Order: sequence, then C-alpha cells, then structure tokens
Amino acid sequence: MQNVLIIGGGEGGSAILNLFLESDYLHVSGVVDLNPEAGAVMAAKLHGIPVAEDYREFSNKDIDIVFNVTGSDQLLEKLREHFLKKTVIIPGTLANVLVRLLEEKEHFTNRLSKESHREKIIFNSIEEGMIGIDNTSHITFMNKSAARMLEVTVDETIGRHIHEFISLSELPRIYETGRIELNRELELKNGSTIVTSRFPMIDDNGETIGAFAVFKDITEVVSLAEEITDLKEIQTMLEAIIQSSDDAISVVDERGNGLLVNPAYTRITGLQMEDVIGQPASADISEGESMHLKALRTRKPVRGVNLKVGPANREVIVNVAPIIVDNKLKGSVGVIHDTTEIRSLMKELDRARSIIRTLESKYTFDDIIGLSSEMQLSLQQAKLAAQTLVTVLLRGESGTGKELFAHAIHSASERKYNKFVRVSCAALSEELLESELFGYEEGAIPGIKTGEKRGLFEEANNGSIFLDEIGELSSSLQSKLLRVLQEHETLRIGGSKPIPVNVRVIASTNANMEKALLDGKFREDLYYRLNRMPILIPPLRNRKQDIPRIAERLLLKLNQEYGRSVESFSDKAQQYLRVYDWPGNVRELENVLSRSMIFMQMNDRILTEEHIPLNMLRVDDTKNEVVIPSSVSLQEQLDTVERGILHHALKQSNGNKSKTAKQLEISLRTLYYKLEKYGLM
Repeated sequence: MQNVLIIGGGEGGSAILNLFLESDYLHVSGVVDLNPEAGAVMAAKLHGIPVAEDYREFSNKDIDIVFNVTGSDQLLEKLREHFLKKTVIIPGTLANVLVRLLEEKEHFTNRLSKESHREKIIFNSIEEGMIGIDNTSHITFMNKSAARMLEVTVDETIGRHIHEFISLSELPRIYETGRIELNRELELKNGSTIVTSRFPMIDDNGETIGAFAVFKDITEVVSLAEEITDLKEIQTMLEAIIQSSDDAISVVDERGNGLLVNPAYTRITGLQMEDVIGQPASADISEGESMHLKALRTRKPVRGVNLKVGPANREVIVNVAPIIVDNKLKGSVGVIHDTTEIRSLMKELDRARSIIRTLESKYTFDDIIGLSSEMQLSLQQAKLAAQTLVTVLLRGESGTGKELFAHAIHSASERKYNKFVRVSCAALSEELLESELFGYEEGAIPGIKTGEKRGLFEEANNGSIFLDEIGELSSSLQSKLLRVLQEHETLRIGGSKPIPVNVRVIASTNANMEKALLDGKFREDLYYRLNRMPILIPPLRNRKQDIPRIAERLLLKLNQEYGRSVESFSDKAQQYLRVYDWPGNVRELENVLSRSMIFMQMNDRILTEEHIPLNMLRVDDTKNEVVIPSSVSLQEQLDTVERGILHHALKQSNGNKSKTAKQLEISLRTLYYKLEKYGLM
C-alpha cells in the first residue's frame, strides 16, 4: 500500500482526500496547510488522519507520493530536496488536472445517480413484475411488483438462484436458447397464476449476458373467467333443460308479456313463438283466466288449475309461480301438463297391469284399510298365515276384498319374489279350467294338434296360486287339486309322469262350504285340507267406521283412472255412505264412487251428496223391493230394477253364481258382467 501526503487543504486537497479515502491501495499519511480550518484539514481530523502546518513534520522516508495542490513552484523544488528520490512529487498543475477530473467525475456521478434513481422509481412503479438473471441463472435485478407477487423482499433475492423462488422458471432455458417466449401461463408456489413473457439480454457485441421476464398476476382474472364460464355453463344447462322438457314452459315479464316458450309449449298448445312472445299472457287461453296474470297480481303461486289452451281447446293442468328477485317482481313462469297424454299413459298403465295381473302380486297389507276390531283380527290372522306355508281359505261375502288379502299374504311371505297366479274357478268351464290349472301334453286336447302347455300350478312353482271361488270346482277337479295339496305334484292332461311342484295355495269362497259338504257337492277331505287356516273377512256393513278411509283411498285410485283432482267428501256425502249397508261391500262402494265422479265437473274438488246417484243406494233388503224415484231417467230406473233383481236372486242362492245364472236363465258370463256393472261381485 502507498503512503500519500497531501499539501494544501483547499478544494483541491479536499477532492483528492475524498478520492483516496475510498481507495484500497493508497493510504493518506497526513494533510499539510498553514490554515488549520482548511476543508481538507478539517476532514482529515474527522477521519483520524494526522495534520500539520509544515511538511517537514512528516518523515521523508515513509512517504511514497506527495501531492502539491498549493500551486507554488518554489514549494515544489523544496519538496524534491526534502523527500527521497523514490518519492513521487506530483506538481500542482497535474494535481489541478486531477482535481478537475475528480470534479467532473463527481458531477457525472451525481448526474448518473439521479438518472439511476429516476429509473429505479420507474422500474419499481411498474405494475408488472420484472426479474433478471445472469449467465449463471442468479438473480441480478427484481422490481417491487415481482417481489410482492413472489412474497419476498428484493434484497433477499439478489444473487440467489432463480429456482429458489420460481421452481418452474424457464429463464435459464431462455438464456441458453436465446429465444423469446410470450404470454406463457405459470403457477407460483403461493398458488397465484401469472402470465409471463421472457426475453434474452444481449449486449452491444451481440453476446447473451442473461435473461429477464416480465409477468402479471392474473389470479383474479382467472377466477373471474371461471365464474363467467360457470355462469355460462349453468345458463346453457338451464336452456337445455327448458328446451328438452316434455312439459310446456312459458315465461312472462312483470307486465305480463311473453318472454320465452319451449318446443313442448308449441306442441301442446298449437301456438307458435310469434303468437306468444311479446304478447299479453292471455293470448294462449281459449277458456278460463290467465294464471300468469293472477300470479303477477297476487305475487303467489297458482297450482293445479284446469284450463283450455290454444286453438284446439287442449285440456291442460297449469302451475304458475311468480319470479321475485331481491323482493322485486320480475315476471312469472308457468308449467303446463297435457292431461290428454296423462290419460293415455293411464290407459297404458291399466293395460300393463292387466297383463301382469296373473304373474305377480299387486298389494301389500298396507293397502288394506281397517281399524275395526273385526278387520284387525282378520289382518292378524293373515299376517300370521304369511309367515307359514299353510294353505289359507279366505271366506267372506262378495266384494269384501278376499283377493286383496291373497295378494298381501303372498307379498309378506318368503315367496314374494316369485310368481303370484290368480285363477277364477267360476269364470271358466270345467274343461278349460282343467287345462289351465294342470296343462296338457301334445295331442291330448281335441282340436289342438300340436304343442304342449304348462299348467298354472307349474307356472306358480316356488310361488303362490290364488284359487278364487273354490266352491265352484267340479268333483273331478277337486280330486286333482287334493293330489296337488297332498303329494305336491301335478299331472298334465294326457300325461303319465307326475311333475313335482312347490306351490302355496290360497283359496277363497263366498259360499256356505258346510252346506256344500252336507249336500255332497264338496269333498270333505279337500275341505279339511283347505280349511286349516280359515280367515273370515267381515262385510262392510259390520265395519262402517272404516268407510271414510276406504272411500278416500278409492278416491285416489279413481282420480288416477279418470284424470280428476277430487280431494275429499262433504260431510253429508260421508253420512250417505255410512248409512247405507253396502250389500256389495267395497266393490259396490267403488262402483258408486265411480258413478259419482262422472257427474262432477272437471274443476270440482269436493264430492258432495248431489254427485251421488241415490238410486244406486235404494235397494230395500228387508222387503226385497226396489224404490225408484220418479225424477230419474228411464234407463236409470231400469238399471235400478235390474240391480234389485240380481241382488235378490243372489241372496236366494246364498251367493252361488252358477245357481243364480240358471235361475235367471242367463249365461254365467252374462251374470258376471252384470254383477260387475252393478258392483255386486
């Protein structure tokens, strides 16, 4: 290190002193000036540098360089004489040049500092983040926006490797390839999403010296875009739902003018979009009041209203609800159900039910209504029978629900997942019934040349078979049935090989079986086989407290069948139903209710006594006479007379339908038709 002595404490001395204070290889040994308050002298004292008024106070052997900034040539000669030859004496002119150079350096340094500060302010004021690396991938600069996005400080990043802060940064690759990349998406460690553009840094000689990136935080933009996308998807989905709905949908604004309809609307009403959009809500109504206008007026939903719409007067059911947003009425939306299609579907459903009627059970114990002690006893016995494989004999008058019990017993048993087969023993001739029950081999039946047939006992294997009107079986069929019960096997007509069957038999009768035994019309051994679990189902007249609930259940069923919306009965109508003795039991009650609904208007919700055909309730059982009011039509009077005759004949024959048909000299099939017609089954 070189020792320097400065002679002259003015501006030149101060400038040289300040320069050498920043030097690592020059050491200021002292400052000389006659004025103890000269600027360089005062500065030297602050930095602990020796000062003197005479240069001779400093050893001539320890000084390597002497700066004479006094401007005196005489002093220059004295300095050369005093110091050794190895000591470099810099004259005042050269020192002044150096001083001017230092002053210019100071000037340009200050100017550069100001420019650098201005650039730094601009650099840190940019909203976009900026970051640069050198050829070793270490960070050389970073602005405050970049530091904020990375959640670091600028000072802690300078000189550190870029991957310490952005693990997926591609800046090192940009430096290596020299290629520009624009608008690339990148996710930071903190979960923020940025869009960055990357550039190589090239000097004046065309050499790549680093790379830098400019990036912007788009997390909020992405979130907003996702919300917009979700809203568009929801809107698209809602439009698809509305357009694909089979129900007609219409929307009106707060003034009641049409805004939107779907394709189903034009199909059901027969009106086109231009007939409705922008038009008053009443434009599609051919009969009745617009429910849109009612919903807008009351600000309440309107449901289940029957209307006629369109040029074809299509009968529909309308539901309309107001659209209220932030407690402000914006319009209303209506859904139109085409009852024509509903009725068509109901017919299809009835047809399907009739097809599967003999293949599976339709009812459970929940479908049987009865709070009376008599019915509760019957239900308890039936539920007990369902848990065993015992043969069940259901006894009761016609129309009491014996088939309903049979279905329920099967549905509650372990065989509920297998077939339930129903057979009416009175509806078929003996020959046809035998072929149906037991089947036949090929060629066994005259007139049927080819093919064989499985009997219903085979069809019901592992399931249950319901033999309705078991008392009507002929003696030969009674014998064959006894074999099935005893041997658990059946034999086809014309067959020689018994077929094992595992079938649960449920029989029913409304006849006096004990009298049939005495008359020799029913086998005693078969009777005892069937009568192991007898269940007596009480007639409706013995449990009149059940009539209201039974009538309500029938109302639901008939509403579906007729497309009505009847909700309940008037008090007087219920009184009429409870006073009557119902000789035809539940079947007669259903028939009366069915006839009553015919006399109701489509919009009626309450079934009153005025709807009940009273002529159907006026059979005088005690006198066997028919009371006919003169106010009814001729056909209704004839129906009343015929019903009374049938009822009287059935009672005389103790419910034996074959005997009744012979007595009246009509076929059994005609008798069944008329009994069904008048609810006497």
